[in-house]
Amino acid sequence: MTAVGEGLLDPLRATANEHGDAIGWSATVLAGGDRPLVLDDVAGTSVLPTASIGKLFLLLAVLDDIDTGVLDPDEPLPVIDDDLVADSGVLQFLDHQTMAVLDLARLVGAVSDNLATNVLLRRVGLDRVEGVAARLGVERCRLHDKVRDARTAEHPPFLSTGSAAELADLARRIRIGRAISPVVSEALAEMLRLNADLSMVAAGLGLDPLAHVGDDLGVRLFNKTGSQVGIRADVGGVEASAAGEWRLVTYAVIARFVDSGPTRRAVLDAMRTVGERIGAAVTDE
Repeated sequence: MTAVGEGLLDPLRATANEHGDAIGWSATVLAGGDRPLVLDDVAGTSVLPTASIGKLFLLLAVLDDIDTGVLDPDEPLPVIDDDLVADSGVLQFLDHQTMAVLDLARLVGAVSDNLATNVLLRRVGLDRVEGVAARLGVERCRLHDKVRDARTAEHPPFLSTGSAAELADLARRIRIGRAISPVVSEALAEMLRLNADLSMVAAGLGLDPLAHVGDDLGVRLFNKTGSQVGIRADVGGVEASAAGEWRLVTYAVIARFVDSGPTRRAVLDAMRTVGERIGAAVTDE
């Protein structure tokens, strides 16, 4: 598998060379398991804005509080004016916006719902989310704020920031049951299998974006994406059975770029090609 995995991130290197300072990457691909092997790395420790990726730490906090009995998964949470925000998600368009804690978390996992994020964050608190990141020993990745339609000088400049190396390892820990606890890890992995955004790395796997909770094309995926002007990020795990063994590859690819039509297309094309190579690495195709 190591030989198959060589050069997985070469499309990112080629894009960076072609576009110079217009595109920057932080990317890491790991062979999963108890002793992870770095298959490829491009500036993996560099910290970049990650858009919605920081919501992972909110979901971990929510699921841990549910598991320990601090939070009732069926507790109804209403939307208040201070929560209101646009862009990603469906809750803002629903007639009935009071929802149970666990259903709000599922909306975040499935469509990165901004309004559901703000409702949950108000209930759990940013300090609790920060505590989860610290408990995991994560140093370069944080959720800094709630989601806002506009950021001013009084707000943190980015919703979240992070490094690919830590995020790829977090994905590995989620899949092998070592993100907070086995129960929390499995609950989060199942929630992230609902993600409908397969526009980035996951685009290279050819999966059904609306129905890939189980195996599709012999591959299983869980992932969280982040999308903002000049930012694209995709973190997740791909697994398949090949050559008599079960293989897991986890990845994190973060792009920060000058957001024009050509650069955005170049970023997405490169991310998709990385996904194709990861799919080949886990299936020996």
